[in-house]
Formats: sequence, C-alpha cells, structure tokens
Amino acid sequence: MTESPAPPHAGDGEALRERALAALLTARERTTLLTDSVDDHDLTAQHSPLMSPLVWDLAHIGNQEELWLLRGVAGREAMRPEIDGLYDAFEHPRASRPSLPLLAPGEARSYASEVRGRALDVLESAPLGDGPALVRSGFAFGMIAQHEQQHDETMLITHQLRSGPAVLTAPEPPRAVDAPPDEVLVPGGPFTMGTSAEPWALDNERPAHQRDVPGFVIDTAPVTCGAYRAFIEDGGYGERRWWAPEGWAMVREHELAAPLFWHRDSGQWLRRRFGVTEPVPDDEPVLHVSWYEADAYARWAGRRLPTEAEWEKAARHDPVSGRSRRYPWGDEDPTPERANLGQRHLRPAPAGAYPVGRAPCGAGQLIGDVWEWTSSDFLPYPGFAPFPYREYSEVFFGPEHKVLRGGSFAVDTVACRGTFRNWDLPVRRQIFSGFRTARDL
Repeated sequence: MTESPAPPHAGDGEALRERALAALLTARERTTLLTDSVDDHDLTAQHSPLMSPLVWDLAHIGNQEELWLLRGVAGREAMRPEIDGLYDAFEHPRASRPSLPLLAPGEARSYASEVRGRALDVLESAPLGDGPALVRSGFAFGMIAQHEQQHDETMLITHQLRSGPAVLTAPEPPRAVDAPPDEVLVPGGPFTMGTSAEPWALDNERPAHQRDVPGFVIDTAPVTCGAYRAFIEDGGYGERRWWAPEGWAMVREHELAAPLFWHRDSGQWLRRRFGVTEPVPDDEPVLHVSWYEADAYARWAGRRLPTEAEWEKAARHDPVSGRSRRYPWGDEDPTPERANLGQRHLRPAPAGAYPVGRAPCGAGQLIGDVWEWTSSDFLPYPGFAPFPYREYSEVFFGPEHKVLRGGSFAVDTVACRGTFRNWDLPVRRQIFSGFRTARDL
C-alpha cells in the first residue's frame, strides 16, 4: 500500500516558482474582491462576535506574508514591527479585535500591497528546489498562499453573516447529471492515510502511514436539505434521544429548530444566502450545521458519521492499484469539471453533480461543495512533527475539536487535497459545513 508520488512540479524549481506565483496572485485577486466589494464601514464593522472585522483579516494576511516570506525566507528587517501584536491571532480573540488600534482600510490595503510587491521579488530569486525546509519545494510560498485563501474563506463567512443587500455574485453551479445510488460499499483492509510526498501539505497531514479500516457503507453524496428537512419535520430538534448531551444543551439554550440562516414563512422553509432570501433547495447539500446537528441527524437516520480514516479511504483509496490518490478522481489537480471550489459558485452544487470527480468506490462530491463533519477528534498522526510552528496544528489537538474533511465551495484548490484536514468546535454553525453518513456492514 502506497500513496501517489509527488506531483510533477515538486522537484522543478522553475515550475514551482510559476506555481507559487499563480497561487499567490489568485489568492490576492480573491482578497481584493472580498474587501473592495464593501464600503469602509462594512470593512471595519464586526458583523458577528464569532468573526473579525474584514479589515483585520486584510492586514493580518499582509503581516503573515511579511513574517514568513520577507523576514523568514529573505531575512529582511521588519517593516512595521509595532503591528505584529495587533495581528497575532493567538494574542487577541476575534470578539476583542474591533477594540484594537487597527490599520484603517486604506492603510491596510497599502501595507498588504507593499508586502506583496517585496514578496514577489523574493520569489524571483529564492532557491525552491532544495535547501532549508522552509523553502524546499517552495513550501513557504505555498503555505502563505494557503493561509491567504483560508482567510478568504473566513471573510466569505463574514460576508454571509453581514446584513444588507447582496454585494457578491457568481454563476449557478452545474446541475446533477444522474441519480447515483444512495450509498456505496468501501471494502475493508489497509490503505495509506496522510502524505509524505505532497510538497505543500501542512504538518497535520503528515506523515503517510498505514491504517486498517473494516468494511463500511457511506453515502454517495452529502446529506441534502430535503433529507435534513425530514429530520426537522419529524421533530428531530425536539427529541433529546438523538442528541449528544452537550448538543441537546445547545439546542435548548439557543432554541434551535433548523440550520443557521433557515426560517419558516407561510409554511415554506427559506434561507438567507449572501444577502438573498430564497427557498431552501431540497436537492442541495445542507449547509451551516454544527457537528451536534450532523450527529443527531445520523442517529435519527439509524446511521452514524464516518470516521476521518473512513472518509479518507473512501476519497483516496484505489483498490485496483492499491495506491492512495491525491484526489478522488486521480492525481491531477482539481478543475471546474471535477469539483466545486474557489468561490466559483456561491453555493454547493446539487447532490449528484460532478460525475467525473467521483472516487473509485463511487462516492461523489468528496472534494468541494461542503466541509464534511466526521466523528473523529482532531489528533496527530503517528510520527507527527510540528512545522514550521506548533501553533498551526499542535495546540488544537484533543477531543475539543472535531475533524472536517473535503473542503467547501469557498475553499481554493491550493488549500484543498485528499489529505487536507480542517477542524473546529462541534458547536460551530457559521462555517460552510455539511456532512454525509455511514454505517457498519
């Protein structure tokens, strides 16, 4: 059992440079869209205590780029050392950030732009093929592109939370082309989980290791709004027996009766999506549900959430070759025909879309559309080593955080792989989270 080899660009310095440049430019184009589409009031306002003001994210993106590319890779002097503490995510929780002396919108834009210009100069001359671990295979540049895209997703969440008319637009995703079976079998046996070959993989994805997973059955697509509505209408939010104790306490305290952003009007379920109120589409994967809600639905349906290892085996394992692929469809990078990624659309695609993106087991939409809750706690793999700093993953390990896999429509391709691991508190609902269920044989 092996994993797929490193992608073709992994050892080619010039190819890595081009790939890093494209990733950085794509991320900045998206950051600009998300911050220029609103006025200065919306940039500096805190639209929810769960999120930072957009202007904080903008300057934080620039500050992290300066720390890692200008100071870390190039060894240059700090441009504005006095702001490091303001944009340290561990020093200031999100709820308190509006009270900080943050850079004003114009100043934040100028700072991020100046850092980017200098970083591109560093990229032109940095030795990317070999050398220190931080620059080997262009890791630092890939890490920063991923970091910016992760904050772009965070800013898109803030856009969803803000009140007022729509400011973002995007074409509709493709429709489903067929009706695949409800569930597929994943045979038992060993497979390779994680990666030691992906050059821009983050520390929690490493190293590749063997897992033996008993056979199981998993949903072909994420659970849809229509299926979840049946849970609601059967009184799912009022039945204590379906809920973990902490989840039941959350339901009672906040009087929850449906996913976040849903409401009932004149006998119809409606939702608010980026400033637009619309009927809830039955064929679309359910979105904005917490781990507790996903777990309760699975219990109600007589099923369970898949473990993280089950999810990855379904997504990556090729029983013909015995290898673990980079993606469900193979080792090639994502394309618009394979997955709903990169804010190309502002919603998940209907269940059954993207047939060319399906895994060997037959499960589809494992990459893109919605982050999928698993039953697993966020824990290190055997042989884990923190890199390049322990605060990225290590401080979050433990039972407090649950693992999500697969990425959402808001995730860019640079920050989405078959091995990519996301994690969050089980109460979180504002994130672009959904789920699929599984069962034992």
